[in-house]
Order: sequence, then structure tokens, then C-alpha cells
Amino acid sequence: MFRPDFRVDHSFPGALLDLPTSHRVPVSWIRAHASPSIKWRTLNDILPPGSATAADYAALKDELLNYKGITQILRKQRKAGVWGDNILGLAPNKPAGIKDIGTIYQYRRLLEMGIPRDHRAIRLADRVLFRLLSRDDAPELRFEYKSAAKQNPRLAIWARTYHREGATVALAHSGRADDPRVRGAAHRIASDISQFLRSELAEKPIVRKRSRNMLDPEAYPPTLLSVAAFAHMPNVQRERAGFMERLCAFLAKPQPKRKYTILVGRKVIQPSYHLLGNPVEADRYGNAKDVPLALHWIELLVRLGMLHTNETAQKVLARLLGELNSKGVWASHNLRAMPKGPSKVAAFAFPLELDGKTMQRRQADVTFRLALIAKLAGWRLEYT
Repeated sequence: MFRPDFRVDHSFPGALLDLPTSHRVPVSWIRAHASPSIKWRTLNDILPPGSATAADYAALKDELLNYKGITQILRKQRKAGVWGDNILGLAPNKPAGIKDIGTIYQYRRLLEMGIPRDHRAIRLADRVLFRLLSRDDAPELRFEYKSAAKQNPRLAIWARTYHREGATVALAHSGRADDPRVRGAAHRIASDISQFLRSELAEKPIVRKRSRNMLDPEAYPPTLLSVAAFAHMPNVQRERAGFMERLCAFLAKPQPKRKYTILVGRKVIQPSYHLLGNPVEADRYGNAKDVPLALHWIELLVRLGMLHTNETAQKVLARLLGELNSKGVWASHNLRAMPKGPSKVAAFAFPLELDGKTMQRRQADVTFRLALIAKLAGWRLEYT
């Protein structure tokens, strides 16, 4: 299916801590052992044009669209283009009446699994996402906060603000980064975060209130959503270069150890996406506590051109690269199960392999993701 006899050189812009400038992509191994999503992403996002014949390309696309991981998500999409009754939910929440994972997660999950961006499911969801970018205050656009926001005007504003962030990253992720509506939303988000980073709140964003640690109500810190949106928008990165440097410097600091909540009116919200520092935790050897999150974070930093600002991310990446075998396959010791992500915030991107019964299946996701990071970083790639 793939032709592994390509050699492509990429210049690597600058040296990083203990990291290589070349990478071996095990194309034949991926072809033999990986899921349709990983094979498709490798072909489209890593290999150079002409790596597959037209017939092989069409056959792999057909295999992808019939992949269980994709068809299961497509079946749950509603006619309105959404999944369930929530936008940002990372998991079902029965007490809150949320029966399914949120629309932003499902939309980005389809993109990560390789579904074409012109697929009907994507176009259907785009209608809702562009409405979320707008100033439309229709109550139905509050989704999971619709009931609670009826008696809580502040919650209505808060919900629309973070739904707008979710819509921005989803649309940027789907290749609409240059759409004026998406660019405008990204610049508004950047301005709000920039104001926070320049304020004293950036040094002390958590306050003690009602015997609880809470995010200061005036604070507008970055979120994993906003950072991912910027990562998928190179033009915004260039236009806000100074802001990007301040943002990544802030995100290189350790997260506060104190747990906190967000109080919006009378509603107490548990933060899922908010970032008050570096989200990746690792021991001194570079072993990440949450491998899916670490890989996602490293990819975002590479897309931002800011990997050099985050020593923890570099250390984790060096550790993972050190576990590659001579073929370029990730061969971590004692890999008895698929690496799991306790936080779930990166679960939309990992794993792309649904079946973790064999060692090869458990290796495939990290093998692919490291190759993608190498490609995005501009390392010299050797396809085998």
C-alpha cells in the first residue's frame, strides 16, 4: 500500500535539549500492524505525495470510513449536527442529564481519526460551530448550561465564552484557520488571555473564598482549547508573536499544587481545560504521568514552534524517543496495556487504535504520534 523507499530531508530550525534531528518512520510496520486511522494519517500527514497508488489510496479511504471507531461516532450524531446535549463535556454525566461525550470532543475525534474534512458529518457540525462563534444569544446555544443559566446570567455569558473557544479550536483543527470568523474569534481570545498574562492575576490566579480555593473571577487564563486553537493557526502565531512567547513562558511554569474550582454566579464548576501552568507531569527520568496528554501537549508546542520553552515536554519526548527500537517502533518495556490518560482531555486524539490486545496494537499510537511530531518539527525523516 505504501512505498517506503522515500528519503526526504527537512532542515531543523535550532537545537533542542538532548533531542535528535532525524527520525525513522516504520512505514512497512505501520502498514502491517496499525489501525485504518493510523495508516491513513501516516499516508496523509507524514509521507510525501505519491507514497501510494490511486487504487491503494481509494481502498484505504474506504477501509477508514468503515472503521468501527468512526462509524460508532457517526451513528450518534444528531440531525442538528451535535452529539448529545453538551459542547465541552469529556464524559457522560448522568446527574447533570448528559448522556454522551460533548460535540467538540467528538468532532475533533473524527478529525484525529482521519475523516475527510469535507465529510457530511463535519459539514453538518460546522453549522453549529459557526453559530457558537457568533454573538447569537439564543438560549439553545447554551447547551449543557441551558437550564442552570436561566437563573444565572453570569453563567450564560461564561458558557458562551468557553463554547466559543471550543468552536474556535474545532474549526481551526478542521482546516478553517483562515476563515475571517475563526481568525476574529482567535484574536479576541488572544486579547483576553494577553490581558490576564500582563496582570497581577497571572502570579496569583487562585483565591480563597467560602472555605474553597477558587479561580479569581476576573482571571481569564489560557485553556487547552485556546492553546490548541493557536497551534492550528500559523497566521495568528505570526501576528501575535510577542503574545505567543508570553503564553508559552507562562505555560512552562509548574501548575499550582492547590486544587481549585470555578464559581460563576451560584454555580460551582470543576475546571477541565483551564491551564495555570505546565499541564504535563513527569518524573526526573521523563516518564509522563499521562502519556496521551503529554503527546498532545508536545505536538501543540511543536506546532507553536515553542518546544524549546518547555523543559518537561522535552524531557518526556526524549524519553519516548529513547524507547524506539532500531526500526522506529515504540518499544516501551512492560507494555501490558494501552497507555491511559487519567485527565481525558487528550482522549479525543489517543488512542486511534481501538484494539489493544496485541503488543503491536499497543505500540502503534505512540509510534505514529512520535513520527508526526518529528515531521512537524522539521526533522530529517527516513521512511522504511
